Amino acid sequence: MNVKRNPAWPLRCLTLVLASCLGATLLRAAEGLASSGGAQASGLRWQRDPDAVALLKDDKPVWQFNYSPKFSKPNFHPVALPGGSALSWLSPPDHRWHLALFFSWKYLNHVNYWEENAGVANGATKWSKVKVETRPDFSANITMDLQYHPQGATSDVLTEKRVIRISPPARDGSYYMDWHQEFTAGNEDVVMDRTPPDTKPDGNARGGYAGLSIRLAKELSNPSVTATADIGTLQNSRYGFAATAADFNGEIDGAEAGVAFLDHPSNLRSPSRWYGIMDKSVPFWFLNASLLQLEPYTLPAHQKLVLRYRVVVHPQRWDAARLEKEHARYVREARKD
Repeated sequence: MNVKRNPAWPLRCLTLVLASCLGATLLRAAEGLASSGGAQASGLRWQRDPDAVALLKDDKPVWQFNYSPKFSKPNFHPVALPGGSALSWLSPPDHRWHLALFFSWKYLNHVNYWEENAGVANGATKWSKVKVETRPDFSANITMDLQYHPQGATSDVLTEKRVIRISPPARDGSYYMDWHQEFTAGNEDVVMDRTPPDTKPDGNARGGYAGLSIRLAKELSNPSVTATADIGTLQNSRYGFAATAADFNGEIDGAEAGVAFLDHPSNLRSPSRWYGIMDKSVPFWFLNASLLQLEPYTLPAHQKLVLRYRVVVHPQRWDAARLEKEHARYVREARKD
């Protein structure tokens, strides 16, 4: 049987194939844009300085990582929603060592690494090998080594390898920072301690803090703390409770916003204890992942301690149900690392 072939068929077939490929490419591009919240067209850009890296939205910081040696610890400030005011407070006059979003031990082998009442802490926190990788989708990866020793000492009592992975802003402006910290004791055991809370015989009403912390902006109004478990009652302007996640939220720029801390289930003493301060007279808004709140911990010589947290900066107030959902997501995604 003779079949007459239309000479236009090959061209039509080629056109259909090209259209299909182009459509798939455009679809993938659109999906990528959606997953990053349309970041490529939203006025985001990177800004790098010798000792700082910032993600900007219309030239206003979304977040900035500071690792200048002028600070006693590396820190994030500002921490904000895209286009919004800072949710963090760097070096408030009442506690100048509160470095916005930061990590600090309280006591290591009875030496204070937290307070700087004489302008410098008795324990030194040092860092080196800082590498900040910024990506076209506006995610980032930060790696660094840290060393802990008494001021003037030549040997470290504790070292740390820190990795912080930061997501690009989502459609609603939210983003997260995944902290992974691996601590290694030196040649001697390291006693990690805090000022005991008032639930202990030798305790203090203000005791119980050490670890990952955020001092929130004084401009935050109508603040509240929520968690995946009962937070108890506010006593002496403080909360102390255990939960898989906690959120400090309020109103800023006429809208609700918050910062959530999510505890990884592999952490020491998970679910974490949380230490919150809500003192309107200052104002003093503070949240801390306080694994040492109830008891100190001794890390044997040359042994390791790994801590993992997700910090989420988000619009609106998160209730227990939303925190549960986000915590489950964090645990699920962390398994892939």
